[in-house]
Amino acid sequence: MKNSSKKRFTRKNNGEYKKNSDFGYYPKNKNRSENNDRILNNTNKNNNVEKLNKNEKNHTFSSLKRNKSIYKSNKEFPKKNPDINQQFINKRNFDDWIWGKHSVYEALTSERSINRIWCTSEIFSSDKFYILLKDLKSKGVLIEEVSWNRLSQLTYGASHQGISLQLASSKTISLEQLIDFSKHNCANPIILALDGITDPHNVGAIIRSAEAFDCKGIIIPQRRSAGLTGTVAKVAAGALEHMQVSRVVNLNRALEELKKNGFQVVGLSGDGSLSISNFLEKSPLVVIVGSEEKGISLLTQKKCDFLLSIPLKGKTSSLNASVAAAISLFHLTRI
Repeated sequence: MKNSSKKRFTRKNNGEYKKNSDFGYYPKNKNRSENNDRILNNTNKNNNVEKLNKNEKNHTFSSLKRNKSIYKSNKEFPKKNPDINQQFINKRNFDDWIWGKHSVYEALTSERSINRIWCTSEIFSSDKFYILLKDLKSKGVLIEEVSWNRLSQLTYGASHQGISLQLASSKTISLEQLIDFSKHNCANPIILALDGITDPHNVGAIIRSAEAFDCKGIIIPQRRSAGLTGTVAKVAAGALEHMQVSRVVNLNRALEELKKNGFQVVGLSGDGSLSISNFLEKSPLVVIVGSEEKGISLLTQKKCDFLLSIPLKGKTSSLNASVAAAISLFHLTRI
C-alpha cells in the first residue's frame, strides 16, 4: 500500500499524469492524448464556427445598414430608380407643362397663353417651328435654347423630342393695347412696371395689391422676372383674372413708349430725394418697383422722371417689394 501510493505520487510528479480541469487527472498516454487533441480541435472548430456565425450576423447587419444608406442616397438622386423618379415628377407640378413636337406645335398654333419655351438648336432652326417661335419671342415669350441633356433634366427624363413649354395662367396683351385700355378707362391711370422681381410670390402679391387699388395694368419684362405661372395666379388670389398684363422684350424701350403717350415715370427707391407723401402730380403714371436686393437698375433709374422714397421710422432699412408697391399705390391713388 505504501509503495503503490508512492508510485502513484511519483508518477504524478514525473508528469505521467496531466491535470484536466474537466476530468481531473488522467494518464498521459499517446492514444488518450490524440483523442483529447481531436476533442480540443473539434471544440476550437466549434468556437470558430460560432465566431464566424456571429461575424456573419454582424456583417449582415452592417450590410443592411449600408443597403439602407444606399437606398437613402437613391432617394436623393432620382435617376437611379425609375419609381422614385416618377415620385419626383409627381411632386413637381407639371400641370402647365407640354413637351413633344406634336403636342407643342398644336399648343403654339392654337394661340394658348405661353410663359416660357425651352428648345434645342435643331428645333429652333426647323422651318416648322422657326416662324412661330420668332413671333412669340417678339410678343415677350421667353425662349431659351438649351442642350438635349439640359432639357431632359428639366422634364425629368421625359420624351421631350427637343422642345418643351410652360403655359401661362393668363393671357398677355401688347404694350399698345395696354396704353389704349388704360387711357380709355381712366383720366389718370396708374400702371405698375416690375424690374428684376423674380420671386413668383412677390409678383402674385403685387398683382393682388394692384387690382385692389384699381391699377390699370402690369408690365413685366421678358427676362429677369417671374412669369405668369400657377404660383403667381395662386398668390394673386383671383386678381390676375381682372388685371391686364403686358410682357415686353425691353423694359426701357417700353418706358420711352409710355412717355411718348403722356405717362410720367416714377421709381420707388430708398435713396429717392422726394417722399411719396409729398408727391402731388396728377397725370398718367408708370410706377416702377425694383427687386428687394438690387432695387431699380441704374439704366432704368435714368428713365424715371421722379425717384420716390417711402419714409421709414423704425430700424428696418427696407421693405419687401410687394409691401412697397401696396404702400405706394395707396398714396398715389389718393391724389
